[in-house]
Amino acid sequence: MRVTAITKHKVTFIPGDGIGPEVANAARRVVEATGVKFQWDTFIIGSQAQEKFGTPLPDQAIQSIRKNRVALKGPVTTPIGTGFRSVNVALRQALDLYVCLRPYKVYPGIRTPFKGVDIVVVRENTEDLYAGIEFARGDSVTRKLLDLVHDATGKELKKDSAVSLKVVSQTASRRIAKFAFEYARQNGRRKVTAVHKANILKFSDGLFLDTAREVAKEYEDIAFNDILVDAICMELVRKPQTFDVLVLPNLYGDIVSDLCAGLVGGMGVAPGANIGDEAAIFEPTHGSAPKYAGQNRVNPMATMLSGVMMLRYLGEEESADRLESAIAEVIAEGKNVTYDLKLDPVTAVGTSQVADAVIAKLKY
Repeated sequence: MRVTAITKHKVTFIPGDGIGPEVANAARRVVEATGVKFQWDTFIIGSQAQEKFGTPLPDQAIQSIRKNRVALKGPVTTPIGTGFRSVNVALRQALDLYVCLRPYKVYPGIRTPFKGVDIVVVRENTEDLYAGIEFARGDSVTRKLLDLVHDATGKELKKDSAVSLKVVSQTASRRIAKFAFEYARQNGRRKVTAVHKANILKFSDGLFLDTAREVAKEYEDIAFNDILVDAICMELVRKPQTFDVLVLPNLYGDIVSDLCAGLVGGMGVAPGANIGDEAAIFEPTHGSAPKYAGQNRVNPMATMLSGVMMLRYLGEEESADRLESAIAEVIAEGKNVTYDLKLDPVTAVGTSQVADAVIAKLKY
């Protein structure tokens, strides 16, 4: 699943919008400072692309990622309730990036009561409620669907209902479970935990759980267990150190990911990747925070740590180790960090100054 290391890596660069360009450019600077050579193809998506091209996801951007197979991306704004659907979701579906990989680790120097946390979330990325199959209240198709449900089950749903379909396939469940176990094996992890609500959603989540159990039989060297999604939310704040690799359907993975980010210090230190068989996009897990755009204020470390993940994917292990160590040193010193990592926000530095500090460490 990893790309063989070459002299110069061709990578699609998507700055994003809101704070995206600031954190993405900081990440690009630090990965370049490792000495690894890149050829960047830059494209815009989201609101800027909507204004310029009439679509938030231009085909040129998708084709660039298909060609280069790797992208470094800043966050992109998704309108709430109105406007275009999530560009992030559309991009993952277009490229079949079926894995959302999010590692969460407490670095020394981060203020959190949860020590020793080292959890990897493996989230299915293409279906579940995020498949985007929705029916609006009052539509003729929705009325037909409500009648169909009544005819099939005898249940009378309210006529003013909107409907979203939760879709879980054996195919998608199997490949995400296999990825989780392969990741555990390749990275010296000891246990995979499947997260579900199969006690209530017996067919959809039940299929996910049954498939994960079948895959687990192929990996006798990796321990396996399962847990209800509501139960894991409690256990994660009681004893997060007991969890290792979590594999989840799409919606639960999104929610539990944010919970895990809270355990390790917040979204500012929460990296991520969206990975398929033919391409991978590396990006932070936080949003675009447009109200902070252009202020040189927000924490770029999530995007930098996503760059670390990208270097590992490209086979640049030594450079990835050096960059992660440099970021960890800056966090531990606590001097050149943004307001979210400071006890006294007055002494916080800006986005670009964090990048400067990391680059200085890389030069030692």
